[in-house]
Amino acid sequence: MERKGKAEAGAFISIVAYIALAVSKLSVGYIAHSDGVKADGWNNFSDVIASIAVYIGMKIAKKPRDHNHPYGHSRAENISSLIAAFMMMSIGIDVMTEGVLALFRPEKEENAPDLLASFVAVASAFVMLSIYSFNIRLAKRTNSLALAAVAKDNLSDALVSIGTVVGIAGAQIKLLWLDPLVAVLIGGVICKTAWEVFMETSHTLTDGFDEQRLTAYKREIAAISGVKDVADIKARMLGNDIVLEVTIHVDPHLTVAKSHEIADEVERLMKNRYNIEATHVHIEPEKIP
Repeated sequence: MERKGKAEAGAFISIVAYIALAVSKLSVGYIAHSDGVKADGWNNFSDVIASIAVYIGMKIAKKPRDHNHPYGHSRAENISSLIAAFMMMSIGIDVMTEGVLALFRPEKEENAPDLLASFVAVASAFVMLSIYSFNIRLAKRTNSLALAAVAKDNLSDALVSIGTVVGIAGAQIKLLWLDPLVAVLIGGVICKTAWEVFMETSHTLTDGFDEQRLTAYKREIAAISGVKDVADIKARMLGNDIVLEVTIHVDPHLTVAKSHEIADEVERLMKNRYNIEATHVHIEPEKIP
């Protein structure tokens, strides 16, 4: 529960930062006549919505289990990430459309973005890189896939802001098409991030799990004294918690108490080394030829 509370803090910080950046960029974008900064502002507005969805999902995920949810509500966090991906994709497509229209707008040739827009974009890049650094470290400590998705979005926003600066700089040297082109690229980045979040969340919700991590778990368990073989191992995510199920073979002549000690050792190893709270161990006798 403490880990989930820390993950919530990361999502909340992102919400506050995105609101401030969205208001600043949309205001400056219209004042400075910059399609790139306006698109970046709408990108941040989509991030506000997405981060709020993730934050609500994290709140619901903390609810204890009940008669309708014997495994708890942890997957609400994943569902909120899925909703956020759809929101981001919708706004990304809209930003791309507006950028394409701006490229072919005749009056666009008359207006180059003011340098004020570039100052806002540079400041935004520094802010988002700082928040990304904070959230990615917090996501690793809390094992939160939802916060990791938020951090990935933070990084893409920093890169988008850098791209906006490039577009504005190009417009200052009479490459007026560069600013709306950057707006199109920003829309593409939003869509790409949304797709990555969607794919990762879908993989988790369909009980997908990293095969390399399973191999590492299996190797560690097989090295425990008394474990003759790891017959089967599988894992899935419930929110930011890993549920591990393993079948091991032991000496058929061991007492029930000794077999239970080996199972306890497997659970301790997984908890201490990989922070896995729920390890279900099934013990079977070793097959003697």
